[in-house]
Formats: sequence, C-alpha cells, structure tokens
Amino acid sequence: MCWACRVMHTPSGAAAEMATAFIYRSHAADAALEFPQHLRYTLSHEWAAREPNGDILVGISALAQDSLGELVYVELPAVGRSLSAGEACAVVESTKAASDVYAPIAGEVLAVNESLRDAPQTVNESPYEAGWLFRIRPAAGADLSTLLTAEAYQAQAQ
Repeated sequence: MCWACRVMHTPSGAAAEMATAFIYRSHAADAALEFPQHLRYTLSHEWAAREPNGDILVGISALAQDSLGELVYVELPAVGRSLSAGEACAVVESTKAASDVYAPIAGEVLAVNESLRDAPQTVNESPYEAGWLFRIRPAAGADLSTLLTAEAYQAQAQ
C-alpha cells in the first residue's frame, strides 16, 4: 500500500493493474482501514479475491481484524472440505472475542494458510495479503458478483 497515493498494488498475476483502496476511519483507533476495490466482501466481513486460475482466496477484512483486536488463534477449515455459501468454516480468536468466519461462496477448500497456526497476528498485520485464510475452488454457479463491492461494503460498515 502506497500511503501517499492510497493505491493498492494487486498481488495477483495482473501485477501491472492497480486498484484504488477505499479508506475508512476506525472508530476505535482512528486508524485508516483499507477496502481494496479489486476484492468482494460479505456483510459478515469476509473478503474474496479471484485468482488468475479462477480459484478464490478468502480472508477477513481490515475492519473485522481491527474490531477483534490482536488475533491469538486461527482455526482453519480442512483441505478438501465442501462449503456452502454462508457456512461457518473457520474461527478467529482474539484477546477480546472469538468469531466464526463464513464461506463467501460455495466451493471446495483447496489450501489453507498454514503459517497462521504459528503466527495468527499476521491477519492483523496484513489482512489482504499475507493474512489470507483459505483458498477455494468455486462450485458450479458460484458467483463473486453477488458479493458486495468495496463501495457497498464501506457504506454498510459505517
């Protein structure tokens, strides 16, 4: 993130593309939180990013991690598990609370971010990059366009 120009450089194969990040002022810490425009969001604060091969990377938003505080534990779904859209499939726990993480779309879990088992705080430090939770292969008919855009998510979050 380039703080001077408020531009997020996408980590995907389309590295030359850049997406404007929407900024939300946190009520708790008055710190700027990002809502990268290239992601889709859920009302339960998950984000989803389509990778070049069609798989979907899933994590929790900067707003969610900011609300939870420092994460101390992450429970990830089993690789190979089939998920329904909206199904609770992971848990993030902080010193304040534990929260379920829901599948943004239906699909099969292909991979999980194993590094979070030893370093759950990575979600706090980098919620949209190193702090991703799991990768899914979308089920037939699963459509990211049904999720919220950055603008719509930001409007709901205020």
